[in-house]
Amino acid sequence: MKTLCNMRATLQSKRRHALRVGATMALSLGLAWLCSVSTPAMAEVRPQKTSDIKPEEIFRHSCAVCHGERGNGNGRASVNLDPKPRDFTQSSNLTREAMINAVTHGRPGTAMMAWTKKYNEQQIAGVVDYIRGRFMLVALEPRIEAGRGVYGHFCQICHGDRGQGVSTANTPRDWTVPKNQGGLTRDRMISAVTQGKHGDTVTAGFADKLSAEHIGASVDYIRRVLLPNLAERDKDATPAQTTSNAQQNVPPPPAAAPAPATVPAKPVTTQADMSLPLPKGLVGDVKLGEKFFMGNCATCHGKLGNGEGPRAYFLNPRPRNFHDDYSHTNLNRPSLFSVITTGKPGTVMPAWGKVLSEQEIANVAEFVFKTFVQEKAKAK
Repeated sequence: MKTLCNMRATLQSKRRHALRVGATMALSLGLAWLCSVSTPAMAEVRPQKTSDIKPEEIFRHSCAVCHGERGNGNGRASVNLDPKPRDFTQSSNLTREAMINAVTHGRPGTAMMAWTKKYNEQQIAGVVDYIRGRFMLVALEPRIEAGRGVYGHFCQICHGDRGQGVSTANTPRDWTVPKNQGGLTRDRMISAVTQGKHGDTVTAGFADKLSAEHIGASVDYIRRVLLPNLAERDKDATPAQTTSNAQQNVPPPPAAAPAPATVPAKPVTTQADMSLPLPKGLVGDVKLGEKFFMGNCATCHGKLGNGEGPRAYFLNPRPRNFHDDYSHTNLNRPSLFSVITTGKPGTVMPAWGKVLSEQEIANVAEFVFKTFVQEKAKAK
């Protein structure tokens, strides 16, 4: 009996083993079949071809980490790089050919790598043209540089450094929102800057402070640098359409009473007398002024006086750039002495007259005037 039972148990064990082997083989064949069937289907799902990527996306994905979202060389990775990435906003001598060569082959001795294996010639040329059209306009075109100076001095305090509007009791329109750009034609903007806006909020015009050329330059700076999609609309619109839109959206200015014949019209001030001396007979010491400026003012205005100090990126409105067109035609010694003494309302510019003597203020004003403002004017 024991022998028979042992034989029966052995037979059952062999059957169970055979079943396990068969199930394993069936499972393997099933998986092989599934893989052979799914391979073609999987091959149909491909990543986006690089030829489909637009220049703006190329810049954002591959360039902005070093060169910054605004092309000023202050991307997230820039703090650890030496030399620093290129600041396109200050690169007036950088040719298109040199840029294409740098993107294609990289730049030895820097973190700039060659992109020729990832992007083709058309894409490289496209991103270079995007950079030149988006970030280098201020450096390449004197008119746009002048517009930036006017915007920074008169407009930025309310409209912000990007046109987003600064939060106040009467917050200006946020131009960066697409729905707020409807009807925002060039003619309409020029009319609003010139004559003011009369509606829910009242904004004074600048016809008595700025020339038509400066007003047009500031509007072009807004449309081409801050809101480039508006400039794209300008290319598609005919002059007749633009004028028609402006007439539809801009209410006529209120009629002004004619001035008496004996009262001359108020002259338009477009440039200060840059030869005027410091007030109260003061004579500034450039070396002493430089020492104070580098120790206190450069944190906002930058050591080069270009408004790019380490604190500048946290401030709104941005610090004064002493190299722009407005500065070298309007910031003379008396105006510099005045703003340093009393500060500038609506900004972080303090009133140094509370802590410095008049002579110390004169020293700083003389340094800024001679080193930044006057030298810029001579270069032009």
